Amino acid sequence: MTKRSATAIGFVAVLLWALLALFTKGSEPVPPLQLNAICFSIGGVIGLIWLAARREFGALRHVSWKVYAFGTVGLFGYHFLYFSALRIAPPAEAGLIAYLWPLLIVLFSGLLPGERLRAGHIIGALIGFAGAALIVLGGAQGFDISALPGFGLAFLCALTWSGYSVLSRKLGDIPTASVAVFCIATALLSIVAHLALEDTRWPVDATGWAATVLLGLGPVGLAFYVWDIGVKRGDIQVLGTLSYAAPLLSTLVLVLAGFADASLTLGLAALLITAGAALAARASA
Repeated sequence: MTKRSATAIGFVAVLLWALLALFTKGSEPVPPLQLNAICFSIGGVIGLIWLAARREFGALRHVSWKVYAFGTVGLFGYHFLYFSALRIAPPAEAGLIAYLWPLLIVLFSGLLPGERLRAGHIIGALIGFAGAALIVLGGAQGFDISALPGFGLAFLCALTWSGYSVLSRKLGDIPTASVAVFCIATALLSIVAHLALEDTRWPVDATGWAATVLLGLGPVGLAFYVWDIGVKRGDIQVLGTLSYAAPLLSTLVLVLAGFADASLTLGLAALLITAGAALAARASA
């Protein structure tokens, strides 16, 4: 596999993540923990097929239980918060706030030993948070207090994934095989939590079922594995740059699908959040 082809494979993950909000919205009325259980069960099956095809089951024995626990908590927490946010807040706006995680990764990385925050990091953060502020204030539509809980969950989602990503650097090189275990463990944890805390609700029609299954196959399944190929064998700097297109693509998809209204405020917020993350990342280069 060439470096160029590996980079292209990694970019598939960015395209799949751009569909995360669309499929999450389309999967209503499935509650968040149940949706976690369904999607990660599918993602786990994909992982087992992946391991069988690559004959990597042996690699699982060399991974510490602490890594498995850490990975499971990260996947479970991020997606539960994301699904919950999009259930109670406008999907495009909540999705954009959740996409503050690339910017937060850069900021948190600057606090690690041997790193430092630069002016570009601070300016990028201010630009990105300005985009989030536009969403919370509501632009021309005005402030909507009913959306605040969802926006808060979306911000916690961004904090969870950025914190998970930065802390994972301390775990060393984790084999792709371990992602399958993360998915299976997350599915089991979600099933237990769902049965204890939620009422079971299934998609109401074929479109809802398709969105739920595609969510598990793509953004919460295959994306993890192709991204791993991209970052390990492709050009990680190119992939990092391309990943900042995800919030813009996600917003565009929601507008085209009719789940969000095109507006100047939404477009400007998407541009500010994307530009802020890109500027902060450039300061680290």
